[in-house]
Amino acid sequence: MRKILLTLAALAFIAAGLAVPAHAESVRLTYSSFFPPTHIQSKLAEQWCQEVEMRTNKDVIIDFYPGGTLSPAKQCYDGVVEGISDIGQSALAYSRGRFPVMAAVDLPMGYKNGVQATAVANTVYAKFSPAEFDDVQPMYFHAHGPGLLFTVDKPVHTLADLRGLKIRSTGNSAKLIEALGGTPVAQPMPASYQSLQKGVVDGSVHPMESNKGWKLGEVVRHCTMTVPVGYTTTFFIVMNKARWNEISPKNQKIIEQINREWSIKHGQAWDASDAEGRKFLTAKGGDFYELEPAEAERWVQAARPVLDGYADGEGKKVDGRAVVEFIKAEMTKAQ
Repeated sequence: MRKILLTLAALAFIAAGLAVPAHAESVRLTYSSFFPPTHIQSKLAEQWCQEVEMRTNKDVIIDFYPGGTLSPAKQCYDGVVEGISDIGQSALAYSRGRFPVMAAVDLPMGYKNGVQATAVANTVYAKFSPAEFDDVQPMYFHAHGPGLLFTVDKPVHTLADLRGLKIRSTGNSAKLIEALGGTPVAQPMPASYQSLQKGVVDGSVHPMESNKGWKLGEVVRHCTMTVPVGYTTTFFIVMNKARWNEISPKNQKIIEQINREWSIKHGQAWDASDAEGRKFLTAKGGDFYELEPAEAERWVQAARPVLDGYADGEGKKVDGRAVVEFIKAEMTKAQ
């Protein structure tokens, strides 16, 4: 009996030893993203998790949850603050009015590509260190290429064509649609496909990539190349402050270096997927219309009140005009 008990005790000890992780001091985190697992931005986020794990020698381990399984897009930021997830990726536009400095990045500034928009977003944060993020630890930001106008049935070649159309939009893009004469309908990206398919909305403003990344090219047909008033959507990756403070200073520096590398990767990925999105829509029979120069200028003039409205409204909580002027200057550096 004594021999059996000793054997059982030894087995229990071995089993307990096997259950102990390779690094007893490892910090294990959860990461919530609303992007579906097949989306390139979701894949990049998962690769970031793997890179962090590798470079910290598994001192930091991250479990990635795509598709809004831990927290929906609109609740992602608060989910990080409240500890529902330790890290979160979502769009600032889903929390309208909450981020007055960074909201300026999403204005219809005429962005040409995602690399430019991503560089601007991270530079704005570095320049102004906005207090709106004091309740989290920002990792980095990224932003897509120019948001364009897509419609299901009616092509839009002029401002007059847009009047009366219901257009899915969020944040500053909703303000843009209103200024241009359309009717904005606020909806997060995951709801867009069905709304377009069922005729709840007549169209959508989104980057070219979403035609493939979110399959919207299956339900829209016409693209108006509204690059002169091209807006962007800024995406955040933030971490719960308490969990960040559990990571050693050495590993924090490693993660900050990875953040700098990954923000660039995200911007490049947006541009690569814009090209894929255009191919996808073309293959589905979609068409593309370039605004005539005079008409393009009318769109720019119609959109101007959105910039002024930001400075006098949401941006009034901060020095909104200074933020806008800073962005304009940065855009010339990051083409």
